[in-house]
Amino acid sequence: MIAPAAKPQTVYVADDSTAIAAGANRVAAELSRLPNVRVVRTSSRGAFFLEPMVEVDTPQGRAAYLNVQPREVPGLFRKKPVPLARIPFLAKQTRYTFARFGENEPLDLAGYGFRAWQKAREMSPQQILAEIKRANLRGRGGAAFPAGIKWQTTADTPTEPKYIVANADEGDPGTYADRMILEGEPYRLLEGMMIAARAVGARQGYIYIRSEYPAAIQKMRAAIAQAREFGVLSESQFDVDVVVGAGAYICGEETALLESIEGKRGMVRYKPPFPAVEGLWGKPTVINNVITLATVPDIILRGADWHLSLGTETSKGTMPLQLAGQIRQPGLVEVPFGLTLEEVIYDFGGGLPRGCRFKAVQVGGPLGALFPARLLNTRICFDALAKAGGILGHGGIVVYDDQTDMVQLAHHFMEFTANESCGKCTPCRIGSTRASELLQAVLDGDAVPEDIALLRELGDTMKNGSLCGLGAMAPAPVLTALEYFPNDFGRRL
Repeated sequence: MIAPAAKPQTVYVADDSTAIAAGANRVAAELSRLPNVRVVRTSSRGAFFLEPMVEVDTPQGRAAYLNVQPREVPGLFRKKPVPLARIPFLAKQTRYTFARFGENEPLDLAGYGFRAWQKAREMSPQQILAEIKRANLRGRGGAAFPAGIKWQTTADTPTEPKYIVANADEGDPGTYADRMILEGEPYRLLEGMMIAARAVGARQGYIYIRSEYPAAIQKMRAAIAQAREFGVLSESQFDVDVVVGAGAYICGEETALLESIEGKRGMVRYKPPFPAVEGLWGKPTVINNVITLATVPDIILRGADWHLSLGTETSKGTMPLQLAGQIRQPGLVEVPFGLTLEEVIYDFGGGLPRGCRFKAVQVGGPLGALFPARLLNTRICFDALAKAGGILGHGGIVVYDDQTDMVQLAHHFMEFTANESCGKCTPCRIGSTRASELLQAVLDGDAVPEDIALLRELGDTMKNGSLCGLGAMAPAPVLTALEYFPNDFGRRL
């Protein structure tokens, strides 16, 4: 009698760009050579300091082998995996938008289910709009503008056709939440766009992805092709195309993004008119960040009251924060609004590496303020950060240690702005160049105290006179470096 074949052991390895950079593909290849082992490629949990992770099913739930190297694979299963519930970085999070990450296969359309869309198609457009407005969903891309008001404006504008645009031009250093959605849960983004389209009466959508995200572009195009093949998009009377950007940071600004989609040079437009009234090809257009649209399905499924139950008085729901820089545990952390910077950096990020001392943290990308230790009690909240002189932006949090020269850092960010300015307005085009020159003079030891006063004056001019957020926010790192770290400047004068 022939004994039945043993059931293959299923193991799960992330197919995310960061996991792959850490060696996940090599580990998966070694695992596939083992007898009776089935390798399933999933999205990543975002605990990048533990990648490559190899997960297995246990009676108590998922467990993982951490930081696996290819040479360890032959003897891997003789070791005991760590239950995910015992990894504080993951266990302490409150995940909704990223709840399936690490579990799902990114292109498994049937497994995704589109449950929010099934509910939304039974709702009238006005009911959808009312739910999004009541939930107080604010944009997760930087401006924090209420999504419901934007959608309602487009819906009320009589001009046809109307468009939905997902802004996936994720250009801030240290941010990767959009990329993780595009690579790991592309159908969630599609579903959010489909619901938005039903709410405002749009029939066409575009996902604008930065060219530096080749894996995300490939995954998103494959997801759209499947959604077309199986009738998901045709059922919603909505179609989506991917547009690839050419690498300009300014195209993260919504009107420059529209110019780029239209085949023009990415330069900002004067506002008003706003895109919700006159956007793509002069037609009403909803432009939302990827995370904003990816939050919509849960609001429709769970209701506005659920969203209102999370967060602070003015910042509702959860926010995916992306930890980077001099920190022990870089990765994605989804938590309700309201935690302090200190809690995020130390409770989730594990603090700084051994031998490093905290000096500053930058929140919101290269245009964000540089906060010293005494402001670590600032809460992760759109309005609390604004009150402290900063921005939440896209949720990037970069930590700097005491070896960081704040003059060099300020110069780096201002030079970045000078290079990335579209050049349409004088305060940004000229101001960023002159500010960069002044900071270089400080670095070279050629500056005088009057140059610091001129830097402050230039910063005020850029803040108050620039046409878009790039020029208006670019002075923040320089001005906060001057305010909180004056000794770094003073010793060079």
